[in-house]
Amino acid sequence: MKQIVIIGGGFAGVNLAKKLADANGVNVTLVDLNNYNYFPPLLYQVATGFLDVANITYPFRKLFAGKKNIRFRMASLQRIDTVNNKAILSNGELSYDYLVLATGTESNYFGIENIRKHGLPMKTIDDAVNIKNYILQKIEEATRLNDPDEIKKLTTMVIAGGGPTGVELAGTIAEMKKNIFRKEYPELANQKGEIYLVDALPTVLAPMSKQSQEYTHKTLVDLDVKVLLNKQVKDYVDNKVIFADGSEIETKMLIWTAGVAGRVFDGLPEDIYGRGKRLKVDAFNKVDSTTNVYAIGDTCIQTTDKNFAEGHPQLAQVAIQQGKNLADNFKAMVTGKPLEPFKYFDKGSMAIIGRSKAVAEIPSPKLKFKGFIAWMMWLFVHLFSLINFRNKMQTFFNWMVTLFTKDQSMRTIVRPTVVQDKS
Repeated sequence: MKQIVIIGGGFAGVNLAKKLADANGVNVTLVDLNNYNYFPPLLYQVATGFLDVANITYPFRKLFAGKKNIRFRMASLQRIDTVNNKAILSNGELSYDYLVLATGTESNYFGIENIRKHGLPMKTIDDAVNIKNYILQKIEEATRLNDPDEIKKLTTMVIAGGGPTGVELAGTIAEMKKNIFRKEYPELANQKGEIYLVDALPTVLAPMSKQSQEYTHKTLVDLDVKVLLNKQVKDYVDNKVIFADGSEIETKMLIWTAGVAGRVFDGLPEDIYGRGKRLKVDAFNKVDSTTNVYAIGDTCIQTTDKNFAEGHPQLAQVAIQQGKNLADNFKAMVTGKPLEPFKYFDKGSMAIIGRSKAVAEIPSPKLKFKGFIAWMMWLFVHLFSLINFRNKMQTFFNWMVTLFTKDQSMRTIVRPTVVQDKS
């Protein structure tokens, strides 16, 4: 029996494990710091109170219950011992025949220490819950004040990063401000807190077409979002976002979605990392200079696919497809069959801007959609991408409530305390 250890239970790791479930000749151990899988494209809806954490999470042990060759270990990877084929974890070690790194990415602060300390990232469930709590707490604080300048700092928000996450977050918060906050916070009815979406690039949604970019920009402006392009964030000091051109925005809320980077693994040589600290892999997702270490999803960069010579985009579909392809190759290794190099099938890209407003593009045939049709496509794709039936039904119900009421009631401030070991 070949022992396969998967580090990371995101799109890539989970799809690899699911396809290896009940396969002959392999035992699989999935390792993750959390005991649940979550759906990153909908984190912004948790951060804005339109979905509950339970809507986009599912326990690993429940997911793999009854799969005799799948085990789960709740731990973090500390070091890789490639000589002895061992993964050194925070609570022990695992021996492997094949090690798969599927850890995704981390927020990239580009070396700006003040943003790392005081900005609000949005990469994990904890981040999304923290953003929701922080926004609500600052607004509650603003309702108790009389100083207009201080109130403006508390109610002004800067979202750094004009990619899908930044666009979706800005549009949703703008609609909340219009449809919810004005009713629920009458104390702030006449205040001038703004929502800024800033990016160092000359356009939002850079990978998409000019048509989609222009529609998105116009829609955000119509929602009263201040879109500032060619604006590089240089620092965040004394509640001021400072730009490279010397301009500033005073705010106590800076949400950072401006960049991601891969993780550096102790035990692997430095020269195997490519752009964005992504592990360089061959056509079969094997890490360069290794014999039995693989990387899939956002954590790797693969330049052997002729249609993506600079590497694949860091999207969910790439991770899903790489996970499934590697599972097939592991099965082929056991049976002595030839391996299949990975080839990405681009299903397109999309981004939601607000209620009934979105953009979507399908590369083959070249089709572009915007407005309500694109919004419905976005709902359908994301709904059916959720990991199980329960999540699909709960999310669908919440979306229908939001569609007809323009509201949700999940704006609770939850401050969990640290769980102490009382044994």
